[in-house]
Amino acid sequence: MRSGALRVWLINHYASNMYRDKAGRHYWFAQKLKERGYDVTVFCSTTLVNGEELLSTGKEKLALKETDGIPFVFVKTIPAQGNGIKRVENMGLFYKNLFPAAKAYAAKNGKPDVILASSVHPLTMVAGIQIAGKMKIPCICEIRDLWPEAIFSFGKTTEKSLLGRVLIKGEHWIYKKADALIFTKEGDTDYLKERRWTTAQGGDIDLGKCHYINNGVDIAACEERSRTMRLDDPDLNDESKFNVTYVGTIRPVNNVGNLLDTAKLLRDRGGYDDVRFLIYGDGTQLNELRERAARENLDNVRMKGFVNRQYVPYILSKSSVNMLNYAQNQYNWTRGNSSNKLFEYMASGKPIISTVHMGYSIIRRYDCGVELDEDTPEALAEQIMRFHDMSKAERDEIGKNAREGAGDFDFGVLTGKLIKVIESVV
Repeated sequence: MRSGALRVWLINHYASNMYRDKAGRHYWFAQKLKERGYDVTVFCSTTLVNGEELLSTGKEKLALKETDGIPFVFVKTIPAQGNGIKRVENMGLFYKNLFPAAKAYAAKNGKPDVILASSVHPLTMVAGIQIAGKMKIPCICEIRDLWPEAIFSFGKTTEKSLLGRVLIKGEHWIYKKADALIFTKEGDTDYLKERRWTTAQGGDIDLGKCHYINNGVDIAACEERSRTMRLDDPDLNDESKFNVTYVGTIRPVNNVGNLLDTAKLLRDRGGYDDVRFLIYGDGTQLNELRERAARENLDNVRMKGFVNRQYVPYILSKSSVNMLNYAQNQYNWTRGNSSNKLFEYMASGKPIISTVHMGYSIIRRYDCGVELDEDTPEALAEQIMRFHDMSKAERDEIGKNAREGAGDFDFGVLTGKLIKVIESVV
């Protein structure tokens, strides 16, 4: 690597949430790279994941803010609730305004040595490749969701439709043009083989430029927040209860209604009156499930709503078992899992129940919980009862496995992997 501080631009449409929370993949990457002497800037949208506007740029295309010594360039977009046309316009504006924002920032601060452009949507990676091309520097593309496969899975369009064919062609172009590819799920390179895009199969994508860096957790930050960021919530401090805890988005793919079904089943069965479901998070189904819990008198369920991410370590420290809750038929789980909450759960040192049996399973690899073959209330209730009835020493041993496994996904370790990718292209 050359002498002097290497300039890295991390581009992620929704890193605005990370700026607000002072946590998240690219916040931690920026922090750890900075500690190792890199000059890092994060580019993100002016809106949060849920479409709410975080800040206004006025008449300008960008605004510059700083947190913990990390510059964040906020690129002008529009608020966009839901997944309709406004969401598409929001994505398009981020793509369009990235170009003048990058040009203006580079004019004042110098161009970067490398760009890391991260999905969720592919336009961010397209912009990263194009901006890097103009600046004659390498671009690393990070794929956190396989588009358009995820769109096909949710039935938004089909692979053989005109839109589907265009999306696949664009995806192939990104993978071909990127100087390096980072996948967050261990099995995602299987997708390239299924498409027969690899050079070994006569295609044009070299697997040698493909790397696996999962999501992870800042263990030291989690431990500090568990001690200092305490949530004033009496449900967390009642040690007579067995807390089944879910933290995350409340939408169809997360199948949170299954937790309510399970709570009702355990209530009606009797004998497990101390089991309580603590559900933290916001999403399109929150109000619907709150109303259902009230209507069905589910007094063993607490729908807590949105909680700032900084309180999550403390919440998990009070858990008995953590729920990794998904619908099995809403997604292709054969390639593994890269959800943030999996690693936060592991760092909490508590057992995990997953309602999905996954390929490349981290839970099975580290023996830190159980995965269900069926996402039914009956199957889930059986495992909750099993963990409830086992001795504390047995639960603690499983929790210890989780905590030790989290060490392999600490952002200090993951940043070392990222540096190797950066060095491979610079």
